[in-house]
Amino acid sequence: MHELGAGYAADGRPRVLRCPPGVYSIRDAGTVWRSGVSLIGAGAGLTRFVLANPGNRADPTPLAFFTAEQHGAGRDNPVVDCTFAGFEIDGTGVELPDYDVLAKGLGLQYVLRGRFRDLYIHGTAATGLGCDFLQDCVIDAVVVIDCGRLDVHHEKGGAGIGVGVGGWGDVERLTVTNCTAVGNGQSGIFFELQDAAWDRPRGIRVSGCHAEGNRFGVSDWGADGLLVSGCTLVGNVEAGFDVSGEGTVGVGGRGGIVTDCLVDGNTLDGVSIGNTPGPYTVRGNRISGNGRYGYRQHDLPGSMGPAGGIAVDGNDVWGNGLDGIRFDCAVTDAVVTTNRVRHNGMQTGPACSGSGATVTYGPASLTDTAARWPVDGHRGKTVTAGSVTAYVAGNSATTLTLGRSHGARHGWHGPVPSAGTAYRLPAPPPVRAGIAVAAALVRSTVSRNRLWDDPGHATQTHGLWLTGGGARSAGRTEGNDLTGNAVGPTHVDAPRD
Repeated sequence: MHELGAGYAADGRPRVLRCPPGVYSIRDAGTVWRSGVSLIGAGAGLTRFVLANPGNRADPTPLAFFTAEQHGAGRDNPVVDCTFAGFEIDGTGVELPDYDVLAKGLGLQYVLRGRFRDLYIHGTAATGLGCDFLQDCVIDAVVVIDCGRLDVHHEKGGAGIGVGVGGWGDVERLTVTNCTAVGNGQSGIFFELQDAAWDRPRGIRVSGCHAEGNRFGVSDWGADGLLVSGCTLVGNVEAGFDVSGEGTVGVGGRGGIVTDCLVDGNTLDGVSIGNTPGPYTVRGNRISGNGRYGYRQHDLPGSMGPAGGIAVDGNDVWGNGLDGIRFDCAVTDAVVTTNRVRHNGMQTGPACSGSGATVTYGPASLTDTAARWPVDGHRGKTVTAGSVTAYVAGNSATTLTLGRSHGARHGWHGPVPSAGTAYRLPAPPPVRAGIAVAAALVRSTVSRNRLWDDPGHATQTHGLWLTGGGARSAGRTEGNDLTGNAVGPTHVDAPRD
């Protein structure tokens, strides 16, 4: 690698390291990458790089890395004109005493004109493809499965594809297309501002990607104007799409657009947005079958104040466990228009409990042969068994299927309970609305939405719900159709003291 990099530095002619079909062992130390050197294989499954550290359990052993801290990477010392294409990285052989963010498949920082294409990365201890500060770069057709293997305490990183942003300034030109992220410990794909004093960068696009079985599907933790389009975000645990302060510096993204996506069957929320100054636009998506809320606006601790300019427009929101659209934090100038919000409030199962000979547990299930639960009536609830909890992803008459915690391993937030352990499930909330306002909305517009339910099996109790903690001022509500809900068109709780 040193000779190839030195050759490029001397004559400016990029080199290609071609690896024919075969299994290549990378042991006990990663490769420090150099500018102008590309690594090209014969295809995933044909060219395989197997990472392991049996001789040095303290070494994270990525395939390739070049970082600011270890190697002086920076704007004036980037990795330039490199392509990584057509190979597999197997990270299952790396074992460490503790989680290490460097235990990645690829871990480069400050990359200029980089190409990451046709890769299969799986089983890494930390993020699979974890590269920061990518300028004029493309990540295309990368499959990341079961990465973040050692992320057991919601560590930073631990994702399928993780991109730190902000190092190049207010514009970072990056395109992520046609990628698949399944069963990773944190996000399937995330973008994370690395310094709270930096500008959130514009220029990042995500299109045609699939994220499934991760803690979050796609996360915006500090970009500006992130464009997410045509993606399938299904079966993730906490949210299909997330904007929040979960990242390193606690900063959410702003100015993004989520459009034409399928956001379905996530254990808790479909789209979750918070810790952002706004604006943000969620437009033209199918948001369905999520365990709690279809769209939820809420903040984690540390929010800087109300978001402004949130737009929820033209979405098809149906079959979610609680409210279709819910505001749990203050927002100014929100616009909620032309959404079709129907048959939400599916979480109808009554409170129940059980124990003894009829109760057994699996890594991602609870079975009580004496139960007679309504199908999917407990979806989105938290089940407690002994001293451990889990999220319910769905249920049959006798079996709860659990949302998988920390990637693809198991659903319990602790050890799997032993057979016979007593469990309990809470009652559902009595009001489950199409749109719920549980915080202060100032100058909001709620207009031309259709909010209704199936008369044969109505579960959405009301079209519009103003909770005791909700308030609206200087706004407009007009042209909404709220006929056909299970109980009535609107519900207004007494204001809280």
